[in-house]
Amino acid sequence: MSDISAYAAKSNNGHMEPHKITRREPGENDVQIEIEYCGVCHSDLHAVKNDWGNSEYPLVPGHEIIGSVSAVGSNVDEFSVGDSVGVGCLVDSCQSCEACDIDLEQHCLNGAVMTYNSKTDDPGGRTYGGYSKRIVVQKDFVLRIPQNLNKAGAAPLLCAGITTYSPLHQYGVKKGMTVGIIGLGGLGHMGIKLASAMGAHTVMITTSQDKAKDAKRLGADDVLISTNKDEMKKWRGKFDFLLNTIPVGHDINPYVVLLKFDSTMCLVGAIEPLESVNGAQLISGRKVVAGSLIGGLKETQEMLDFCGQHNVVSDIEKIDMSDINDAFERMQANDVRYRFVIDMETL
Repeated sequence: MSDISAYAAKSNNGHMEPHKITRREPGENDVQIEIEYCGVCHSDLHAVKNDWGNSEYPLVPGHEIIGSVSAVGSNVDEFSVGDSVGVGCLVDSCQSCEACDIDLEQHCLNGAVMTYNSKTDDPGGRTYGGYSKRIVVQKDFVLRIPQNLNKAGAAPLLCAGITTYSPLHQYGVKKGMTVGIIGLGGLGHMGIKLASAMGAHTVMITTSQDKAKDAKRLGADDVLISTNKDEMKKWRGKFDFLLNTIPVGHDINPYVVLLKFDSTMCLVGAIEPLESVNGAQLISGRKVVAGSLIGGLKETQEMLDFCGQHNVVSDIEKIDMSDINDAFERMQANDVRYRFVIDMETL
């Protein structure tokens, strides 16, 4: 075991401060990673403030981890010291249930082990995340980072990237389709980049005219201002697929009418009760409102390889570890374009 530097929340006041944690030594199936960058996800803020009611303190967040392998166990042939690797939202699962058998470890029927704040036999009794110098992870949950990708920009791919890629991939987004990305934030900006790279005619759907120029820069072919009734009417029934990244509860009915018949809107942002849905809108066009979490390990590696082929990374602002509390405040105020990434050399 080894003591390493980290940043942790000690209570639900949301304040992060320096903290020492203990990591296990690499076992025969483990990979030890020296963390170089860690993305800042809105889930990190929810967790440190105990918004979901399950946080245990001290809590070390971070599940968008990029680093270099510094040691491997005796049974590890897939990775070597010096390899550029990543760790996303998961660090273990039962690997034997119906979900795990089909590469959906995020839906493990026996409970996936999340990268932080999950019960574990490791020192401390809970998993500690990427706001730290080092992490030790079971080899099947380590991902290979394409060499051509900027490491800092690749960090948010481990959550924001796979959260948006998975539904786009699962619902067959491709050239010839018209795809709407609802909401331009950390998830939405990745949705634009990925849908565009898949060849779809990509439309940014936003309430803010100010975001139109940036949406085009990110790869959107068109911008639909959802507060403009005439524009919404014009696009009614035009979309093959909608990716809804709005992070809070909202009325989804105005968006459902944008779908073509037999098409789907997938929610990835609002993890809370939504307003009533007009069943007639679904029934009359055989439309579907679905949801999606992250992806399993196989799909996440496919996403990284796809991003490597198309040179897709997140738009980021690098910060020092000591600036994390300011970053949380700015994130709450939507003052980031579009993801913060911590340079772990500053820890």
